[in-house]
Amino acid sequence: MLKKIYLSPIGWIIIPVLNLFSFFQRPFMAYGYYNRVTRRLQKFTRISSSAVLLDKKNLDLGDNTWVGHYSIIDSSYGVKIGEGCQLAAWIGIYSHSSHIAIRLLGKNYIGTDKHHRVGYQRGAVEIGEYTFVGAQSIILPGVKIGKGCLIGAQSLVSKSVPDFSIVTGNPAQVIGDTRRMDRKYLADTSVQMTYFDRQVVEKYLSEQAAAANEEPTVEARQ
Repeated sequence: MLKKIYLSPIGWIIIPVLNLFSFFQRPFMAYGYYNRVTRRLQKFTRISSSAVLLDKKNLDLGDNTWVGHYSIIDSSYGVKIGEGCQLAAWIGIYSHSSHIAIRLLGKNYIGTDKHHRVGYQRGAVEIGEYTFVGAQSIILPGVKIGKGCLIGAQSLVSKSVPDFSIVTGNPAQVIGDTRRMDRKYLADTSVQMTYFDRQVVEKYLSEQAAAANEEPTVEARQ
């Protein structure tokens, strides 16, 4: 019942109430997020009240995205997270790092402007649509993660990975492809209708048709 009310036009009124409540209740999943980059209110984005979002003006967070409890997103130098991503609890996403600069500058570090700190690493982070990032994973500055990826729990992602990658480890390595993992579900016509990437479905149907020596049905293509 409550879900139906939220999905109705009344939901736009509920959003500020939920976000206000999140200041007093932690952790609490607050629905609705105002994207300062696109200047749009996103009804289906869910963010934990215990999550820390730094420099929101540089955070382009897609709709239908979930940010779990006690996660931190440092958007100092830009973070873009695509639609439908899910970030589990205790995630760390960083667009800058001082792990070299603190030694090079010593006690002068704090008095030096961040744009002039020697050894100070900075780089925008991008996560493609419908990617899942497992609990306690860390994503370092300058990393680009493709769409439809699966990042295993406790992974340290220090290098960019392509679309549909299955990634795990410290340092993280690509160990598989989510399209291969999803194939066993694509035989279900309902999944064919809802799968986020239509090209993957079309390729699957073409392969199945070729194997059966016949064309895909019109119904399956719709």
